[in-house]
Amino acid sequence: MKRLLLSALATVSLLSPLACDLEKTTHQLKADHVIVGTLLATPQVEVSALALAGYDGGTNGGDVVTFPGQTAAFVFFGTKSGENAQPQGLSGATVTLNAGSSAGVPLNGQGGGSYGVTSDSTDDLKYASGATYSFFAEQGGTKYEARVEDAPTKEAISKFHPAEGFVRHNANTAFEFERPAPPPNQDRTLGFVTVVPLGSNGEKGEATYSNVPTSPVEFLQLAATPALFREARVTIPATAFPNPKQAYLVIFQAVRMGGPESDNLFLGSVVLAGTAEVGIVRTN
Repeated sequence: MKRLLLSALATVSLLSPLACDLEKTTHQLKADHVIVGTLLATPQVEVSALALAGYDGGTNGGDVVTFPGQTAAFVFFGTKSGENAQPQGLSGATVTLNAGSSAGVPLNGQGGGSYGVTSDSTDDLKYASGATYSFFAEQGGTKYEARVEDAPTKEAISKFHPAEGFVRHNANTAFEFERPAPPPNQDRTLGFVTVVPLGSNGEKGEATYSNVPTSPVEFLQLAATPALFREARVTIPATAFPNPKQAYLVIFQAVRMGGPESDNLFLGSVVLAGTAEVGIVRTN
């Protein structure tokens, strides 16, 4: 990890004409405070009860099961000491999420350095494509900021939307799909997948697969190897679809990655903002 970050620092020093940029990066490389966080949105999805039961129905006619949209923000705020040290959470901080110059949305402390809020509990948490989001933490009179710019739009996955209204797929078989090409002169966003089994009435079970980073170490690894999540072809492993005659909700998040804005945050701090495309897979 240290070698990767030092390599990144060397690249920055070559590309940046401003000495202050290199000085800021040097401070961030040596900083011992870490923020990692996510702002992820999922749209409302309507699926016919026939589709959940495995019959041709799509979203037309009959009873419809509605999955409400939701936006969720999560932050881990902590400190690290040493090259390979596991970050230790800091409780009691004031943590907010700001969209541009608007008032910040407070994130509730959950213990162990974790803070979060969802749109179920506040109308102030909203996701807007193109927005800049700042993740702020304040403790002991010192403020820390990580920022992600140009939050992406939903990425349309054509394979998620066959005429039948859901995707038929063999159980215990890997599922692949192609992502659309990014706009000209833009890098492809990061892509994360979560798979959740659904009951016949739409009740959600425990996720059978997810590659969304959740631990501070996983976020730090993401900072070093983001290209792994920019592949044009996405493969969901067979273990994500273990049971036959089962409906699964497949959530694909298109995500922009940002990092530390203030020079008192570790260079490997990572914040993500993105919104989802959703499909229904029914196994044979």
